Amino acid sequence: MKRRKLKVEELHRISIETFRKAKKIPLVVVLDNVRSQNNIGSVFRTADAFRVEEIVLGGITATPPNAEIHKTALGAENSVAWRYVEDTLDAISELKAKGYTVFSVEQTENSVMLDEFPFDKGLKYAIVLGHEVHGVQQSVIDASDGCIEIPQYGTKHSLNVSVSAGIVMWDFFKALTK
Repeated sequence: MKRRKLKVEELHRISIETFRKAKKIPLVVVLDNVRSQNNIGSVFRTADAFRVEEIVLGGITATPPNAEIHKTALGAENSVAWRYVEDTLDAISELKAKGYTVFSVEQTENSVMLDEFPFDKGLKYAIVLGHEVHGVQQSVIDASDGCIEIPQYGTKHSLNVSVSAGIVMWDFFKALTK
């Protein structure tokens, strides 16, 4: 069986305008003090791939336009809706007031393992991902409806924030679109 790699033109990608009008999954991604602009760009690119509603950039998280973000976002910062908030807690309060169920992606007491998470297609969700070293702020964890943990089976106890975002977004996409 032949497996020729497809050319970009053969992938039939939609335009930014079409993307903006397309139906999104009911998921908002909140970045809480993410310091690496490459990680931020990667989150944008993954959010574009899975048609996430919006990215909220909180605290020290850099915002577009930004050359370092663009390097990994590859233009997704222009397709995915985003906004900046100075304090991530304000975004959490606002999202909850709009009917979102908010989960921090963090290793905590009583966190729910992602592979055991009880997705509900009737809900709108927000996931919060945190600083590369310190994780999600405790005050944000306290304001969340719960915490989701990604199961890990090796010697390390953490994943890169953009990798974590991709894993969680993919699981939400699968669960909310099937």
